[in-house]
Amino acid sequence: MSDTALHNVPKLPSEVVAQLRSLAHDLSNSLETILQASYLLAQAKTDANGKKWARMIETAAQDAARVNREMRTILKSQS
Repeated sequence: MSDTALHNVPKLPSEVVAQLRSLAHDLSNSLETILQASYLLAQAKTDANGKKWARMIETAAQDAARVNREMRTILKSQS
């Protein structure tokens, strides 16, 4: 998200921002566990189908982590 777009985000009440920051932090922790587990799963001896599922999990977790980073950027602009 560009700096200009961040300036156009309406200000949220501080208690809402604090709660969203806490949730984003917890989500980051969960996503890190999923990413680590998907990496280990990809290293395991599995068939092609298992490797495909591991890649799908990793890709989805990486996408979710990117969205979470964008949310945290927005929340930082709320200060």
